[in-house]
Amino acid sequence: MSIDRTLKSRTALVRHRNVLTRVERIELLAEDGLWEEDRDSVFGLPKVAHRKSTAGKKVKKVKTEAAVGTAAAQTEVETTAKAAAK
Repeated sequence: MSIDRTLKSRTALVRHRNVLTRVERIELLAEDGLWEEDRDSVFGLPKVAHRKSTAGKKVKKVKTEAAVGTAAAQTEVETTAKAAAK
């Protein structure tokens, strides 16, 4: 029995699938150079890892040399002020 088309999710084909079809596994193996059409059989293919890709995380801003120099100068001024206050 099939599902009515009004009940199907529109993103059903877009979502991540854990199991690859034989054709998809052969394509991945061929890209890695682990499968050759004339040499290998389509039966008994090795397992192929299929991981869901995620969006990259935001990279923290790294202090530039000018900012580091300014920070160092600021701490030097603070230590000089503390020494003068004693």
